[in-house]
Amino acid sequence: MLSLFSQFSIRQTSHKILVLLVLSLLGFFLFVAMRESTLWAAASTAFVSVAAATGHNYGFGTNSAVSVATTTNGSQNGASLYSGPLRPQIHYSPPVNFMNDPNGAFVDANGTWHLYYQYNPTEIVAGNQHWGHATSPDLYHWTNHEIAISPENKYEGIFSGSAVVDVNNTSGFFPNQTNGVVAIYTLNTNVSETQQLAYSHDGGYTFTKYSGNPVIDIGSSQFRDPKVIWYEDHWVMSIAYARDFVIGIYTSPDLKSWTHASNISHVGFLGLQYECPNLVKIPMDGETEDTYLLIISINPGAPQGGSFTQYFPGTFNGTHFTPFDGAARILDFGKDNYAGQFFYDSDAHTPGGEPVFVGWASNWQYTQQVPTGPLEGWRSAMTLPRTARLISNATRIGYDLVTRPYAELAPVKGAQLAHSDSVSNSSMQVNYANLTSGAVYFQVTVTNVPNNTFAMGTLNFTFTASASGETLSGGYFFGGDTPFWVNRGKVRGLDNPFFTDKFSTVYLLPETSNTFVLEGVLDRSILELELGGTGARGSELGTLLAYPEARFDALNIASAGVNEGVSVSAAVWALNSVWS
Repeated sequence: MLSLFSQFSIRQTSHKILVLLVLSLLGFFLFVAMRESTLWAAASTAFVSVAAATGHNYGFGTNSAVSVATTTNGSQNGASLYSGPLRPQIHYSPPVNFMNDPNGAFVDANGTWHLYYQYNPTEIVAGNQHWGHATSPDLYHWTNHEIAISPENKYEGIFSGSAVVDVNNTSGFFPNQTNGVVAIYTLNTNVSETQQLAYSHDGGYTFTKYSGNPVIDIGSSQFRDPKVIWYEDHWVMSIAYARDFVIGIYTSPDLKSWTHASNISHVGFLGLQYECPNLVKIPMDGETEDTYLLIISINPGAPQGGSFTQYFPGTFNGTHFTPFDGAARILDFGKDNYAGQFFYDSDAHTPGGEPVFVGWASNWQYTQQVPTGPLEGWRSAMTLPRTARLISNATRIGYDLVTRPYAELAPVKGAQLAHSDSVSNSSMQVNYANLTSGAVYFQVTVTNVPNNTFAMGTLNFTFTASASGETLSGGYFFGGDTPFWVNRGKVRGLDNPFFTDKFSTVYLLPETSNTFVLEGVLDRSILELELGGTGARGSELGTLLAYPEARFDALNIASAGVNEGVSVSAAVWALNSVWS
């Protein structure tokens, strides 16, 4: 805590230093206890109490821990419910109350995408964990459904897990069908975390808990988040021994009886604990041999603070995962992409066989204090759905994970608002105050860029909220270390010491490319950025939240000082609301 204290001491009075130190200690306590459902409400109330006692809000709101009434039926759909000025229009968010990790993601034989998620149906803070449920024909237009799986006893929580389609009835639950769905999840209690099954005969809308639960019980309170895939002739589970920094691999012929096969331990960033592992087959450019990807989320301990996700490419033989190297690669250079999950069987539904990924767009450092709770009655959204593949990148350490918005945003992409082929050492201004959705996609393409030694100049973007003067900006420096930066520090909607205002990363153009592409989606209060080059758009991903006091309604794109002969073009499109 010393470094955090030192940062604050420069710019705070002694009274506020004491307050922030207390908040930091409470924050660490919250991290340690974050998955213990009985402590969530108390921790959040403690934050609010400290803020109230000192007369400083810190962005928590006076009713951050107050229950918000909810229903659980399909009526929770439509424009009126999703009309708040901070409410994303193309990113999925819950109808009301608090959501976190994506769970049980799968796509069925009819092409319907099922998304379950950690959900508190009674409050705008975490706890009382259920599995919420939504479905979509295209991963953008969602229909909310009744809660899928609920705890039965006080102090229990249905924690994160996965779902599979048991087409061959290996479980024996489905003697007369091929579309039976089995959910594999962690049941959290005051004393243990065990792995449980629930099965669905109606395609994943209602579930029956298996009478033989638990299917795995190792006598631990830190053993969670099972992710199950099918490998040749058996099921494979990756699961976190959270505080031991171990990812276990289990195998099963029937989803009921599991055998421990191997461990992956102490790889990458450790933080306080491992969570939400995913092991998935993934295509890699230029390779014919099967490649697998292991992702591990940690919290706290991210380089930017709080929670984040890292990935490891390697090989898998059905029982053992072997990473290609010891490098830790960060999935997202922003601060708001955690606990992501690949949709089961999604590679069969994409043209290139890429699996589809979705993450939770938030961070445990401040997720329970963001202003959408008291202002609009909901908290948290998912990231955009993204296809994923690997590339080999000689200018960096081995491999890059390349992600693209599913279907290139086609289901929501609207009219082009502006286009210019002459933004080299110039600028382009786009005003979109009349755009009902308030959501836009922009793309800037820079060609004929010299190699990193001789390149020079800058590329910048700035979103502005005209009514309040707030700005959300970022930029790229050509040449040298080629840093890319983002600044959300001039957006005033959340005042929280952990809400980091600036981010940066380094993106070196591949040696085979002289093109740089910057893309972004701003969806009211969520910004997703992609950096890339020829054949590698989306090599760097940055996701961050921003809560303006007035809606963003203008975008400026500019370049300056670029080399002679460099061409800069830019275009901006409207994104259509999926709730209107």
